[in-house]
Amino acid sequence: MDGKVFVGGGGEEYAEKQGLTLKYANRHGLIAGATGTGKTVTLQILAEGFSAAGVPVFLSDVKGDLSGLAASGSAGFKLHDAFTSRAQKIGFDDYAYAPFPVTFWDLFGDQGHPVRTTVAEMGPLLFARLLELSEAQEGILNIAFRLSDEQGLPLLDLKDLQSLLVWVGENRAELALRYGNISVNSIGAIQRRLLVLENQGANKLFGEPALELSDLMRTTADGRGQINILAADKLMAAPRLYATFLLWLLSELFEELPEVGDPDKPKLVFFFDEAHLLFEDAPKALVDKVEQVARLIRSKGVGVYFVTQNPDDIPEDILGQLGNRVQHALRAFTARDRSALRLAAQTYRENPRFDTEEAIREVGVGEAVTSMLMKKGVPGIVERTLIRPPSSQLGPLDGAARTQAMNTSPVAGKYEAEVDRRSAYEILRERAAKAAEAAEVAEQQEEEQDTARREFSAARRYSGSRVSRSSSRSMRIRADDSFGAAMGKMVMKELSGTTGRRMVRGILGGLFKGR
Repeated sequence: MDGKVFVGGGGEEYAEKQGLTLKYANRHGLIAGATGTGKTVTLQILAEGFSAAGVPVFLSDVKGDLSGLAASGSAGFKLHDAFTSRAQKIGFDDYAYAPFPVTFWDLFGDQGHPVRTTVAEMGPLLFARLLELSEAQEGILNIAFRLSDEQGLPLLDLKDLQSLLVWVGENRAELALRYGNISVNSIGAIQRRLLVLENQGANKLFGEPALELSDLMRTTADGRGQINILAADKLMAAPRLYATFLLWLLSELFEELPEVGDPDKPKLVFFFDEAHLLFEDAPKALVDKVEQVARLIRSKGVGVYFVTQNPDDIPEDILGQLGNRVQHALRAFTARDRSALRLAAQTYRENPRFDTEEAIREVGVGEAVTSMLMKKGVPGIVERTLIRPPSSQLGPLDGAARTQAMNTSPVAGKYEAEVDRRSAYEILRERAAKAAEAAEVAEQQEEEQDTARREFSAARRYSGSRVSRSSSRSMRIRADDSFGAAMGKMVMKELSGTTGRRMVRGILGGLFKGR
Protein backbone atom coordinates (compact mmCIF):
# COMPACT_ATOMS: atom_id res chain seq x y z
CA MET A 1 0.00 0.00 0.00
CA ASP A 2 1.71 3.16 -1.20
CA GLY A 3 2.00 5.85 1.46
CA LYS A 4 0.41 3.60 4.10
CA VAL A 5 1.33 1.07 6.76
CA PHE A 6 -0.67 -2.07 6.02
CA VAL A 7 -2.71 -3.12 9.07
CA GLY A 8 -5.05 -5.79 7.79
CA GLY A 9 -8.60 -6.31 6.55
CA GLY A 10 -9.97 -7.98 3.40
CA GLY A 11 -11.86 -11.23 3.14
CA GLU A 12 -15.54 -11.83 2.57
CA GLU A 13 -16.95 -10.61 5.88
CA TYR A 14 -14.33 -7.97 6.52
CA ALA A 15 -13.69 -4.59 4.97
CA GLU A 16 -11.15 -3.90 2.30
CA LYS A 17 -7.49 -3.46 3.19
CA GLN A 18 -6.93 -1.18 6.13
CA GLY A 19 -3.85 1.00 6.24
CA LEU A 20 -2.47 3.78 8.40
CA THR A 21 -1.68 6.76 6.18
CA LEU A 22 1.90 7.90 6.79
CA LYS A 23 1.01 11.55 6.20
CA TYR A 24 -1.34 11.40 9.20
CA ALA A 25 0.69 9.02 11.33
CA ASN A 26 1.94 11.93 13.45
CA ARG A 27 -1.66 12.59 14.52
CA HIS A 28 -1.13 9.94 17.20
CA GLY A 29 -3.02 6.75 17.88
CA LEU A 30 -4.40 4.19 20.30
CA ILE A 31 -4.03 0.43 20.59
CA ALA A 32 -6.43 -0.92 23.19
CA GLY A 33 -7.84 -4.26 24.25
CA ALA A 34 -8.06 -6.77 27.05
CA THR A 35 -5.11 -8.99 27.96
CA GLY A 36 -4.53 -11.76 25.41
CA THR A 37 -6.48 -10.18 22.54
CA GLY A 38 -3.46 -9.38 20.32
CA LYS A 39 -2.22 -5.89 21.25
CA THR A 40 1.43 -7.00 21.24
CA VAL A 41 1.20 -8.45 17.71
CA THR A 42 -0.50 -5.27 16.49
CA LEU A 43 2.33 -3.22 17.98
CA GLN A 44 4.83 -5.55 16.27
CA ILE A 45 3.29 -5.27 12.80
CA LEU A 46 2.98 -1.48 13.09
CA ALA A 47 6.67 -1.27 14.05
CA GLU A 48 7.52 -3.41 11.00
CA GLY A 49 5.44 -1.22 8.72
CA PHE A 50 6.94 2.04 9.94
CA SER A 51 10.48 0.64 9.71
CA ALA A 52 9.87 -0.56 6.14
CA ALA A 53 8.64 2.95 5.28
CA GLY A 54 11.86 4.49 6.62
CA VAL A 55 10.40 5.75 9.92
CA PRO A 56 12.42 5.13 13.13
CA VAL A 57 10.44 3.60 16.00
CA PHE A 58 10.79 3.62 19.79
CA LEU A 59 8.82 1.09 21.84
CA SER A 60 8.99 -0.58 25.24
CA ASP A 61 9.05 -4.35 25.52
CA VAL A 62 7.11 -5.04 28.69
CA LYS A 63 6.86 -8.83 28.32
CA GLY A 64 10.06 -9.50 26.34
CA ASP A 65 8.15 -10.69 23.26
CA LEU A 66 9.00 -7.81 20.94
CA SER A 67 12.71 -8.63 20.81
CA GLY A 68 11.78 -11.08 18.03
CA LEU A 69 11.63 -8.10 15.65
CA ALA A 70 15.40 -8.53 15.22
CA ALA A 71 14.98 -12.05 13.76
CA SER A 72 13.15 -13.40 10.73
CA GLY A 73 10.04 -15.52 11.01
CA SER A 74 10.46 -19.16 10.05
CA ALA A 75 8.56 -21.64 7.93
CA GLY A 76 9.12 -24.15 10.71
CA PHE A 77 7.11 -22.03 13.16
CA LYS A 78 3.97 -23.77 14.41
CA LEU A 79 1.75 -20.89 13.25
CA HIS A 80 3.30 -20.80 9.79
CA ASP A 81 0.23 -22.26 8.08
CA ALA A 82 -2.12 -19.95 9.96
CA PHE A 83 0.00 -16.93 9.03
CA THR A 84 0.13 -17.75 5.33
CA SER A 85 -3.60 -18.50 5.29
CA ARG A 86 -4.32 -15.16 6.98
CA ALA A 87 -2.08 -13.33 4.49
CA GLN A 88 -3.95 -14.86 1.55
CA LYS A 89 -7.33 -14.08 3.06
CA ILE A 90 -6.63 -10.38 3.53
CA GLY A 91 -4.79 -9.95 0.25
CA PHE A 92 -1.30 -9.56 1.70
CA ASP A 93 0.28 -10.81 -1.52
CA ASP A 94 3.90 -9.85 -0.83
CA TYR A 95 3.96 -11.39 2.64
CA ALA A 96 7.40 -12.82 3.47
CA TYR A 97 9.52 -13.46 6.52
CA ALA A 98 12.23 -10.89 7.27
CA PRO A 99 14.21 -9.44 10.20
CA PHE A 100 14.28 -5.75 10.99
CA PRO A 101 17.07 -3.42 12.20
CA VAL A 102 16.81 -3.30 15.98
CA THR A 103 18.75 -1.47 18.71
CA PHE A 104 18.24 -2.77 22.23
CA TRP A 105 18.23 -0.41 25.22
CA ASP A 106 17.99 -1.08 28.95
CA LEU A 107 17.96 1.32 31.90
CA PHE A 108 19.89 -1.28 33.90
CA GLY A 109 22.36 -2.04 31.08
CA ASP A 110 21.73 -5.81 31.16
CA GLN A 111 19.63 -6.54 28.08
CA GLY A 112 20.61 -3.55 26.00
CA HIS A 113 22.77 -0.46 25.76
CA PRO A 114 22.56 1.70 28.90
CA VAL A 115 20.11 4.57 28.79
CA ARG A 116 21.04 7.57 30.91
CA THR A 117 19.86 11.07 31.50
CA THR A 118 20.88 13.68 34.05
CA VAL A 119 18.93 14.85 37.07
CA ALA A 120 18.89 18.38 35.60
CA GLU A 121 17.37 17.16 32.33
CA MET A 122 14.66 15.28 34.20
CA GLY A 123 13.61 18.55 35.89
CA PRO A 124 11.85 19.20 39.22
CA LEU A 125 8.29 18.44 38.01
CA LEU A 126 9.03 14.94 36.75
CA PHE A 127 11.39 14.26 39.64
CA ALA A 128 8.72 15.23 42.15
CA ARG A 129 6.33 12.87 40.35
CA LEU A 130 8.93 10.12 40.45
CA LEU A 131 9.48 10.58 44.19
CA GLU A 132 5.77 11.11 45.01
CA LEU A 133 6.55 14.31 46.92
CA SER A 134 4.12 16.51 48.80
CA GLU A 135 3.64 20.15 47.83
CA ALA A 136 6.06 21.38 50.51
CA GLN A 137 8.69 18.81 49.54
CA GLU A 138 8.30 19.69 45.87
CA GLY A 139 8.89 23.33 46.80
CA ILE A 140 12.23 22.45 48.41
CA LEU A 141 13.16 20.40 45.35
CA ASN A 142 12.47 23.44 43.17
CA ILE A 143 14.72 25.53 45.44
CA ALA A 144 17.50 22.96 45.00
CA PHE A 145 17.19 23.06 41.20
CA ARG A 146 17.19 26.89 41.25
CA LEU A 147 20.32 26.97 43.42
CA SER A 148 21.96 24.47 41.08
CA ASP A 149 21.62 27.00 38.26
CA GLU A 150 22.55 30.06 40.31
CA GLN A 151 25.52 28.51 42.12
CA GLY A 152 26.94 26.66 39.10
CA LEU A 153 26.35 23.21 40.63
CA PRO A 154 25.53 20.73 37.81
CA LEU A 155 23.05 18.02 38.83
CA LEU A 156 24.10 14.94 36.88
CA ASP A 157 23.48 11.95 39.12
CA LEU A 158 21.69 11.12 42.38
CA LYS A 159 24.67 11.88 44.63
CA ASP A 160 24.76 15.41 43.20
CA LEU A 161 21.17 16.00 44.26
CA GLN A 162 21.72 14.33 47.64
CA SER A 163 24.77 16.49 48.43
CA LEU A 164 22.99 19.67 47.28
CA LEU A 165 20.05 18.91 49.59
CA VAL A 166 22.52 18.52 52.48
CA TRP A 167 24.00 21.93 51.61
CA VAL A 168 20.50 23.45 51.48
CA GLY A 169 19.79 22.04 54.95
CA GLU A 170 23.01 23.41 56.39
CA ASN A 171 22.33 26.89 54.97
CA ARG A 172 18.56 26.94 55.46
CA ALA A 173 18.62 29.98 57.77
CA GLU A 174 20.19 32.21 55.10
CA LEU A 175 18.15 30.68 52.25
CA ALA A 176 14.86 31.06 54.11
CA LEU A 177 15.14 34.86 53.86
CA ARG A 178 14.87 34.55 50.07
CA TYR A 179 12.93 31.34 49.38
CA GLY A 180 10.81 30.91 52.50
CA ASN A 181 10.85 28.30 55.22
CA ILE A 182 12.97 25.20 54.56
CA SER A 183 12.09 22.29 56.81
CA VAL A 184 14.76 19.81 57.86
CA ASN A 185 12.03 17.15 58.06
CA SER A 186 11.04 17.75 54.44
CA ILE A 187 14.66 17.48 53.31
CA GLY A 188 14.96 14.24 55.25
CA ALA A 189 11.82 12.87 53.57
CA ILE A 190 13.23 13.67 50.12
CA GLN A 191 16.52 12.01 51.02
CA ARG A 192 14.66 8.86 52.09
CA ARG A 193 12.74 8.76 48.80
CA LEU A 194 16.00 9.14 46.92
CA LEU A 195 17.41 6.20 48.85
CA VAL A 196 14.41 4.05 47.87
CA LEU A 197 14.83 5.13 44.26
CA GLU A 198 18.51 4.25 44.39
CA ASN A 199 17.69 0.80 45.78
CA GLN A 200 15.37 0.24 42.80
CA GLY A 201 18.33 0.76 40.46
CA ALA A 202 17.53 4.31 39.37
CA ASN A 203 21.11 5.36 40.09
CA LYS A 204 21.97 3.64 36.79
CA LEU A 205 19.52 5.89 34.94
CA PHE A 206 21.06 9.18 36.10
CA GLY A 207 24.53 10.01 34.88
CA GLU A 208 26.61 10.45 31.76
CA PRO A 209 27.02 9.92 28.88
CA ALA A 210 23.39 10.93 28.47
CA LEU A 211 21.26 9.55 25.67
CA GLU A 212 21.46 11.49 22.40
CA LEU A 213 18.09 11.67 20.69
CA SER A 214 19.72 11.41 17.30
CA ASP A 215 20.64 7.82 18.16
CA LEU A 216 16.93 7.00 18.30
CA MET A 217 16.24 8.45 14.87
CA ARG A 218 18.64 6.47 12.68
CA THR A 219 17.92 4.85 9.35
CA THR A 220 19.86 2.02 7.75
CA ALA A 221 21.79 2.12 4.47
CA ASP A 222 18.83 0.53 2.67
CA GLY A 223 16.46 3.22 3.97
CA ARG A 224 14.68 1.30 6.74
CA GLY A 225 13.96 2.97 10.06
CA GLN A 226 15.77 1.71 13.15
CA ILE A 227 13.49 0.04 15.72
CA ASN A 228 14.58 0.97 19.26
CA ILE A 229 13.38 -1.53 21.87
CA LEU A 230 13.55 -0.67 25.57
CA ALA A 231 13.76 -3.77 27.76
CA ALA A 232 11.04 -3.07 30.34
CA ASP A 233 10.31 -6.45 31.91
CA LYS A 234 12.48 -5.68 34.97
CA LEU A 235 11.65 -1.99 34.83
CA MET A 236 7.97 -2.75 35.39
CA ALA A 237 8.86 -3.67 38.98
CA ALA A 238 9.20 0.10 39.45
CA PRO A 239 6.18 1.31 37.41
CA ARG A 240 6.54 4.97 38.38
CA LEU A 241 10.14 4.99 37.20
CA TYR A 242 9.04 3.39 33.92
CA ALA A 243 6.29 5.93 33.28
CA THR A 244 8.43 8.91 34.32
CA PHE A 245 11.29 7.88 32.07
CA LEU A 246 9.07 7.53 29.00
CA LEU A 247 7.40 10.86 29.73
CA TRP A 248 10.83 12.48 30.09
CA LEU A 249 11.86 11.02 26.72
CA LEU A 250 8.70 12.35 25.14
CA SER A 251 9.32 15.79 26.66
CA GLU A 252 12.92 15.81 25.41
CA LEU A 253 11.73 15.05 21.88
CA PHE A 254 9.27 17.90 22.14
CA GLU A 255 11.86 20.39 23.40
CA GLU A 256 14.78 19.51 21.13
CA LEU A 257 13.29 18.63 17.74
CA PRO A 258 12.66 21.45 15.26
CA GLU A 259 9.27 22.31 13.82
CA VAL A 260 8.52 20.44 10.59
CA GLY A 261 4.81 21.12 10.11
CA ASP A 262 3.01 18.24 8.37
CA PRO A 263 5.69 15.97 6.85
CA ASP A 264 4.95 13.21 4.36
CA LYS A 265 5.86 10.71 7.07
CA PRO A 266 6.83 10.99 10.74
CA LYS A 267 10.38 11.61 11.91
CA LEU A 268 9.80 9.14 14.75
CA VAL A 269 6.94 7.02 16.08
CA PHE A 270 6.78 6.53 19.84
CA PHE A 271 4.78 3.64 21.37
CA PHE A 272 3.86 4.06 25.05
CA ASP A 273 2.93 0.59 26.34
CA GLU A 274 1.03 0.20 29.63
CA ALA A 275 -0.01 3.82 29.25
CA HIS A 276 -2.35 3.71 32.25
CA LEU A 277 0.76 3.87 34.48
CA LEU A 278 1.41 7.38 33.21
CA PHE A 279 -1.93 8.75 34.38
CA GLU A 280 -2.50 6.66 37.51
CA ASP A 281 -2.67 9.04 40.51
CA ALA A 282 -0.96 11.70 38.40
CA PRO A 283 -1.33 15.32 39.59
CA LYS A 284 -3.20 17.71 37.33
CA ALA A 285 0.00 19.59 36.47
CA LEU A 286 1.50 16.42 35.04
CA VAL A 287 -1.62 15.48 33.07
CA ASP A 288 -1.71 19.01 31.65
CA LYS A 289 1.93 18.65 30.58
CA VAL A 290 1.21 15.34 28.81
CA GLU A 291 -1.76 16.91 27.06
CA GLN A 292 0.37 19.86 25.93
CA VAL A 293 3.12 17.59 24.64
CA ALA A 294 0.65 15.35 22.81
CA ARG A 295 -1.02 18.36 21.17
CA LEU A 296 2.16 20.09 20.05
CA ILE A 297 4.67 17.33 19.38
CA ARG A 298 3.02 16.29 16.14
CA SER A 299 4.33 19.53 14.61
CA LYS A 300 7.80 18.15 15.39
CA GLY A 301 7.04 15.11 13.24
CA VAL A 302 6.58 12.67 16.15
CA GLY A 303 3.62 10.32 16.37
CA VAL A 304 2.68 9.00 19.83
CA TYR A 305 0.71 5.75 20.17
CA PHE A 306 -0.70 4.80 23.56
CA VAL A 307 -1.09 1.09 24.26
CA THR A 308 -3.45 0.15 27.10
CA GLN A 309 -6.21 -2.24 28.05
CA ASN A 310 -9.08 0.21 28.10
CA PRO A 311 -9.53 3.59 26.38
CA ASP A 312 -10.95 4.75 29.70
CA ASP A 313 -7.37 4.69 31.06
CA ILE A 314 -6.53 7.75 28.94
CA PRO A 315 -7.80 11.22 30.02
CA GLU A 316 -10.54 12.48 27.73
CA ASP A 317 -8.63 15.56 26.54
CA ILE A 318 -5.76 13.33 25.39
CA LEU A 319 -7.99 10.57 24.03
CA GLY A 320 -9.62 13.09 21.72
CA GLN A 321 -6.25 13.69 20.00
CA LEU A 322 -5.70 10.02 19.09
CA GLY A 323 -6.97 9.79 15.51
CA ASN A 324 -5.65 6.37 14.45
CA ARG A 325 -7.20 3.57 16.50
CA VAL A 326 -6.96 -0.19 16.74
CA GLN A 327 -9.45 -1.52 19.26
CA HIS A 328 -9.16 -5.18 20.23
CA ALA A 329 -11.82 -6.96 22.25
CA LEU A 330 -13.07 -5.54 25.54
CA ARG A 331 -14.67 -7.87 28.06
CA ALA A 332 -17.74 -6.51 29.85
CA PHE A 333 -17.97 -8.46 33.11
CA THR A 334 -19.05 -5.63 35.42
CA ALA A 335 -21.24 -2.55 35.19
CA ARG A 336 -18.11 -0.41 34.96
CA ASP A 337 -16.82 -2.59 32.09
CA ARG A 338 -20.11 -2.22 30.22
CA SER A 339 -20.03 1.54 30.71
CA ALA A 340 -16.43 1.69 29.43
CA LEU A 341 -17.34 -0.47 26.43
CA ARG A 342 -20.26 1.79 25.55
CA LEU A 343 -18.09 4.91 25.83
CA ALA A 344 -15.37 3.32 23.69
CA ALA A 345 -17.88 2.51 20.95
CA GLN A 346 -19.21 6.08 20.95
CA THR A 347 -15.77 7.47 20.03
CA TYR A 348 -15.86 5.83 16.57
CA ARG A 349 -17.52 6.96 13.37
CA GLU A 350 -20.40 4.53 12.94
CA ASN A 351 -20.57 1.87 10.23
CA PRO A 352 -24.11 1.00 9.11
CA ARG A 353 -23.11 -2.63 8.45
CA PHE A 354 -22.66 -3.56 12.12
CA ASP A 355 -23.06 -2.38 15.69
CA THR A 356 -19.74 -1.00 16.96
CA GLU A 357 -20.32 -1.86 20.61
CA GLU A 358 -21.23 -5.43 19.75
CA ALA A 359 -18.23 -5.75 17.43
CA ILE A 360 -15.79 -4.58 20.12
CA ARG A 361 -17.20 -7.19 22.45
CA GLU A 362 -17.14 -10.04 19.93
CA VAL A 363 -13.93 -9.72 17.89
CA GLY A 364 -11.56 -12.63 18.49
CA VAL A 365 -7.82 -12.87 18.98
CA GLY A 366 -5.99 -11.32 16.02
CA GLU A 367 -9.04 -9.25 15.08
CA ALA A 368 -9.81 -5.63 15.87
CA VAL A 369 -12.14 -2.74 15.24
CA THR A 370 -10.11 -0.10 13.42
CA SER A 371 -10.50 3.51 12.43
CA MET A 372 -7.75 5.39 10.57
CA LEU A 373 -7.52 9.03 9.58
CA MET A 374 -8.45 9.68 5.97
CA LYS A 375 -7.93 12.61 3.63
CA LYS A 376 -7.61 15.96 5.44
CA GLY A 377 -7.36 14.11 8.74
CA VAL A 378 -11.03 13.07 8.84
CA PRO A 379 -11.66 9.93 10.96
CA GLY A 380 -12.49 6.90 8.84
CA ILE A 381 -15.56 4.75 9.27
CA VAL A 382 -15.03 2.03 11.84
CA GLU A 383 -14.25 -1.38 10.33
CA ARG A 384 -13.80 -4.94 11.56
CA THR A 385 -10.27 -5.93 10.59
CA LEU A 386 -8.16 -9.08 10.51
CA ILE A 387 -4.68 -7.99 11.67
CA ARG A 388 -1.97 -9.05 9.25
CA PRO A 389 0.65 -11.61 10.41
CA PRO A 390 4.12 -10.40 11.40
CA SER A 391 7.14 -10.95 9.14
CA SER A 392 9.61 -11.06 12.03
CA GLN A 393 9.86 -13.73 14.67
CA LEU A 394 6.85 -14.06 16.93
CA GLY A 395 8.19 -14.37 20.47
CA PRO A 396 11.40 -13.39 22.29
CA LEU A 397 14.93 -13.49 20.91
CA ASP A 398 17.38 -15.88 22.56
CA GLY A 399 20.27 -14.50 24.61
CA ALA A 400 23.03 -15.23 22.09
CA ALA A 401 21.14 -13.51 19.26
CA ARG A 402 20.44 -10.49 21.46
CA THR A 403 24.12 -10.21 22.40
CA GLN A 404 25.09 -10.42 18.74
CA ALA A 405 22.60 -7.67 17.87
CA MET A 406 24.02 -5.46 20.61
CA ASN A 407 27.62 -6.01 19.48
CA THR A 408 26.81 -5.03 15.90
CA SER A 409 24.45 -2.12 16.62
CA PRO A 410 25.40 1.40 15.42
CA VAL A 411 25.85 2.61 19.03
CA ALA A 412 27.89 -0.35 20.32
CA GLY A 413 30.46 0.86 22.88
CA LYS A 414 29.17 4.44 23.00
CA TYR A 415 27.19 4.31 26.26
CA GLU A 416 28.64 1.31 28.09
CA ALA A 417 31.38 3.16 30.06
CA GLU A 418 29.98 5.59 32.62
CA VAL A 419 31.63 9.03 32.93
CA ASP A 420 31.68 10.81 36.28
CA ARG A 421 32.78 14.38 35.62
CA ARG A 422 33.04 17.25 38.09
CA SER A 423 29.56 18.23 39.23
CA ALA A 424 27.67 19.37 42.34
CA TYR A 425 28.94 16.53 44.54
CA GLU A 426 32.60 17.21 43.74
CA ILE A 427 32.23 21.01 43.89
CA LEU A 428 30.50 20.97 47.28
CA ARG A 429 33.05 18.49 48.61
CA GLU A 430 35.88 20.81 47.48
CA ARG A 431 34.14 23.77 49.13
CA ALA A 432 33.75 21.79 52.34
CA ALA A 433 37.42 20.76 52.25
CA LYS A 434 38.55 24.37 51.72
CA ALA A 435 36.26 25.60 54.47
CA ALA A 436 37.63 22.94 56.85
CA GLU A 437 41.19 23.88 55.92
CA ALA A 438 40.49 27.58 56.46
CA ALA A 439 38.84 26.81 59.79
CA GLU A 440 41.87 24.75 60.85
CA VAL A 441 44.26 27.57 59.91
CA ALA A 442 42.10 30.10 61.78
CA GLU A 443 41.99 27.83 64.84
CA GLN A 444 45.77 27.40 64.76
CA GLN A 445 46.27 31.16 64.51
CA GLU A 446 43.91 31.70 67.42
CA GLU A 447 45.81 29.16 69.50
CA GLU A 448 49.10 30.90 68.66
CA GLN A 449 47.63 34.25 69.66
CA ASP A 450 46.31 32.80 72.92
CA THR A 451 49.77 31.34 73.67
CA ALA A 452 51.44 34.68 72.96
CA ARG A 453 48.98 36.49 75.22
CA ARG A 454 49.59 33.98 78.04
CA GLU A 455 53.37 34.28 77.67
CA PHE A 456 53.17 38.06 77.64
CA SER A 457 51.04 38.08 80.80
CA ALA A 458 53.39 35.64 82.53
CA ALA A 459 56.42 37.75 81.60
CA ARG A 460 54.85 40.89 83.08
CA ARG A 461 54.10 39.15 86.37
CA TYR A 462 57.67 37.76 86.61
CA SER A 463 59.27 41.14 85.87
CA GLY A 464 57.05 42.90 88.39
CA SER A 465 57.90 40.46 91.20
CA ARG A 466 61.67 40.92 90.62
CA VAL A 467 61.29 44.69 90.80
CA SER A 468 59.32 44.38 94.01
CA ARG A 469 61.91 42.14 95.67
CA SER A 470 64.76 44.54 94.70
CA SER A 471 62.81 47.46 96.05
CA SER A 472 62.19 45.61 99.31
CA ARG A 473 65.85 44.81 99.72
CA SER A 474 66.76 48.41 99.00
CA MET A 475 64.22 49.58 101.48
CA ARG A 476 65.50 47.11 104.07
CA ILE A 477 69.10 48.14 103.41
CA ARG A 478 68.16 51.78 103.68
CA ALA A 479 66.24 51.04 106.85
CA ASP A 480 69.17 49.11 108.34
CA ASP A 481 71.59 51.90 107.43
CA SER A 482 69.38 54.52 109.06
CA PHE A 483 69.00 52.49 112.29
CA GLY A 484 72.82 51.90 112.59
CA ALA A 485 73.57 55.56 112.06
CA ALA A 486 71.05 56.54 114.71
CA MET A 487 72.46 54.07 117.21
CA GLY A 488 76.01 55.30 116.53
CA LYS A 489 75.00 58.87 117.16
CA MET A 490 73.24 57.89 120.34
CA VAL A 491 76.30 55.94 121.61
CA MET A 492 78.65 58.79 120.74
CA LYS A 493 76.38 61.20 122.54
CA GLU A 494 76.34 59.11 125.70
CA LEU A 495 80.04 58.55 125.61
CA SER A 496 80.68 62.24 125.34
CA GLY A 497 78.49 62.88 128.41
CA THR A 498 79.11 62.36 132.21
CA THR A 499 78.02 58.77 132.14
CA GLY A 500 80.34 58.11 129.25
CA ARG A 501 83.27 59.67 130.99
CA ARG A 502 82.67 57.58 134.08
CA MET A 503 82.47 54.40 132.01
CA VAL A 504 85.71 55.25 130.27
CA ARG A 505 87.48 56.06 133.50
CA GLY A 506 86.24 52.86 135.08
CA ILE A 507 87.37 50.76 132.17
CA LEU A 508 90.76 52.49 131.91
CA GLY A 509 91.29 52.47 135.64
CA GLY A 510 90.59 48.75 135.84
CA LEU A 511 93.05 48.16 133.10
CA PHE A 512 95.88 50.14 134.65
CA LYS A 513 95.13 48.82 138.12
CA GLY A 514 95.45 45.26 137.02
CA ARG A 515 98.74 46.05 135.39
